[in-house]
Amino acid sequence: MNAKQEIESLKKEIGHHDYLYYVLAQPDISDTEYDKLMGRLKELEKNNPELITDDSPTQRVSGEAVKDFETVKHSTSMLSLDNTYSSEEILEWDTRIRKMIPNDVIEYVVEPKIDGVSCALTYKNKLLMLGATRGDGDNGENITLNVKTIKTIPLKLLTDIPFLEVRGEVYIEKNDFKELNKNIIEDGQQPFANPRNAAAGSLRQKNPRITSERKLKFIVHSHGNIEGVEEFKTYIEFLKLCKKSGLSTTLRNINIVKKIEDVIVLCDKLEKEREELPYEIDGLVVKINSISQQQKLGFTMKSPRWAIAYKFPAKQATTKLINVTMQVGRTGILTPVAELEPVECGGVVISRATLHNFDEIERLGIRTGDTVLIERAGEVIPKIIKVIESKRTGNEKKIKIPKECPVCNQSIVKEKEEEVAWRCINPSCPAQIERGLTHFAKREAMDIEGFGDAIVEQLVSKKMISDFADIYYLKKDDFLKLDLFKDKKAQNIIEAIAKSKSRPLSRLLFALGIRNVGEKAAIILAERYLTIDKLVNATVEDLQKIHEVGPVVAESIVKFFNQPETQKLIERLKKAGVNIKEELKKGPKILEGKTFVFTGELKNLSRTDAEAKVRELGGNDSSSVSQKTDFVVAGDNPGSKYKKAQKLGVKIISETDFLNMIK
Repeated sequence: MNAKQEIESLKKEIGHHDYLYYVLAQPDISDTEYDKLMGRLKELEKNNPELITDDSPTQRVSGEAVKDFETVKHSTSMLSLDNTYSSEEILEWDTRIRKMIPNDVIEYVVEPKIDGVSCALTYKNKLLMLGATRGDGDNGENITLNVKTIKTIPLKLLTDIPFLEVRGEVYIEKNDFKELNKNIIEDGQQPFANPRNAAAGSLRQKNPRITSERKLKFIVHSHGNIEGVEEFKTYIEFLKLCKKSGLSTTLRNINIVKKIEDVIVLCDKLEKEREELPYEIDGLVVKINSISQQQKLGFTMKSPRWAIAYKFPAKQATTKLINVTMQVGRTGILTPVAELEPVECGGVVISRATLHNFDEIERLGIRTGDTVLIERAGEVIPKIIKVIESKRTGNEKKIKIPKECPVCNQSIVKEKEEEVAWRCINPSCPAQIERGLTHFAKREAMDIEGFGDAIVEQLVSKKMISDFADIYYLKKDDFLKLDLFKDKKAQNIIEAIAKSKSRPLSRLLFALGIRNVGEKAAIILAERYLTIDKLVNATVEDLQKIHEVGPVVAESIVKFFNQPETQKLIERLKKAGVNIKEELKKGPKILEGKTFVFTGELKNLSRTDAEAKVRELGGNDSSSVSQKTDFVVAGDNPGSKYKKAQKLGVKIISETDFLNMIK
């Protein structure tokens, strides 16, 4: 047997033992024997480095630490589950679904809801190609190097599946969590509050070697796109396929029942037994087992109709409200935060709790000095449930809505009467500036290449930048003062900033982060007014004459431009030489009247550039497929839009077809 053959044999044998140990918990060799196999593989690879492959078990920790996690798109949206908190709500859910499939016999699956962090794994031709966080459900962060360190995640599937995206939870078991915190405390560092926080913090480590030391585990609970396998009829069949492929599943702890009453009995039983499990669970997940029934029931905008989460009652405690402080979020929303006398609740000492908004304060009738009942909603986020009025002494004080932002001292607004949020709309507010700067520089906005989170964080912390205009007054020497910056990198970013000055007005308007003004609205406004000066002078009435602009958007625009801080910002942008005009592109409108939807990964154009090209040529771009759609342009790994187009009979074309169409 030559070196290549022996390496392949060892990889297969070690993979088999990893599966027995980490997935089935049924090892059939000793640790010493396993170490000998791994030692031999390392020796062969050291002598034959050209034979090292990504699926080798020696490569679970490899490469350098990352500076930033890149954004990646999920093959289909990662939706969250609707929560229920009582047997009555479970019965209500069951009634709703039975109305949609009245004559079907329903089989329910009940499984533990592990308290971890959502993660998606993508395998292509058996090999693990991508690990990603849930993110916003459509886009997550690429954490592939970190997920490769998790032993319950196979680097290579044991079955021949051309394309498989699975979703699941990354978690840490109770004993491993205690050991981790013990080591952290011994090192003089702050321990994690709970296992979920430990899993989240470990999974997003910039250095995968740290992640590898945290004893994380992964368990499958759902899937995205799957290609090249025989269609399974039930959720259980899907889990069996995963198990056969080498993935860890909840199969050992699953219950299958045929009556909703039995589901409720199980929920009560398993809640009492939760402490016996090796990992933390914050509830149970109830799913319809049949895939065809799942397809009939479909989805809402946020959740599948065929599954719910039953959350266990939160643990509660009483304490005293000492004070209320105002926290300004990255979108400018003011959130009142309760400062509490420290109290233990659910195994964690709590000293702060969110009050959400001022309507919630009024609803609770809460005052500083009150004794309050708190709970950890979902056993993570502390929240005040009610005031214990019998404990009042008469010295309590009412909580008033502030008149100005506590950070920048500018006025705050409530944009709509029916809204509960008060907001600081000062674009230069320090509390919002980091997020605003990152948005300002992103590709769809001013497209300043290299101007990412890490740079923004340093510039703000060193007080070198406090608003958008400051970007254009930075010098090369300023960047050389930042970490990891040398001459070439500093020069590149200076050139990128200079290049961004020529972006059209539509990009600038989107970059400014005007409340309720997205990318498309910015284009419409720029094409209508052509210069920022004309837009600044527009009234609410003027703006509402534009078909696509409603009263909320119109009021947001006027309030934004009426602020003295905004006016100063625009003058400084002008002085820096930033373009404030929109040039209407002339030429034939060959796509006039046609509506396009893009799905999947395009190779030659970004999604934004492709949609802009459609509009430039007189067409319309849309984010959803309907009977009115003329063309669906499908890139690699198209999602649900592709299937809907097939169902509706909408014409599907390739990216190449689209490029030929617009020549």
